[in-house]
Amino acid sequence: MRIAGTGGYWQFRPRGHRLGSFCRSVKAHGPWLSIHRWPRCSRCGRLALRDPRRGRLTPSPAPASLRGTVVFDLGGVLIDWDPRHLYRKLFPGDAAGMERFLAEVCTGAWNLQQDAGRPWAEATAALKAEYPAQAALIDAFHRRWPEMIAGPIAGTVEILADLKAAGTPLYALTNWSAETYPVALERFPFMEWFRGIVVSGQEKLIKPDPRIYRLLVERHGLRPEDIVYIDDNVRNAAAATALGMHGIHFTGPPALRQELVSLGLLRHSG
Repeated sequence: MRIAGTGGYWQFRPRGHRLGSFCRSVKAHGPWLSIHRWPRCSRCGRLALRDPRRGRLTPSPAPASLRGTVVFDLGGVLIDWDPRHLYRKLFPGDAAGMERFLAEVCTGAWNLQQDAGRPWAEATAALKAEYPAQAALIDAFHRRWPEMIAGPIAGTVEILADLKAAGTPLYALTNWSAETYPVALERFPFMEWFRGIVVSGQEKLIKPDPRIYRLLVERHGLRPEDIVYIDDNVRNAAAATALGMHGIHFTGPPALRQELVSLGLLRHSG
């Protein structure tokens, strides 16, 4: 709780801890006004603050302005992937037929199973058995998969470059088939800017399952409260927020840049 006119917070000084380091689990001698707005405990690394109205410790989430690690989704955020880029060629002049095929045959739910680790050969064989008249179109989904990538989403890649130039630690967490992911890895040089990438198809886990977010955090020694997570799927962004990250639902580069500026991760352009 902020103390009027001080710009600081009342906090406990736990027995055996240095002044300016605090945690939730240790009893305090009394309130101390820290010179740091959100100090950490030197033992457990956790943040804490005291609510003087109730006289007890309450957890303090990391302020968004202190979050210094950014995790990106790939498809739909940095990479323009859409099966329509391919199927417009296969349904010339028949947009309704294309949409019906993608809604009823090669559906998003079917594709997500490959993102979760199912082999493409198994997936296409099962679907062709169900829709034999559509066999060639089903095969195209995997065989011509690179044609579903139109290219990078330029505005977001510029944001990524600005974060890289600022020294921001960058990671990626993506729902992507392990079999098709190497295509993106080879095609886009900015993939090398990430300190680590977690791919659902390799892990047999998909967002928004909390386990894949925890895997990212544990594998790379991160802290959820330090992370800003960006995803074009609102459920995936919400799942990150539920785990203590700052989830951003990506709707376009301009809105993303504005939010990152408000978080102190980027400067105003111009």
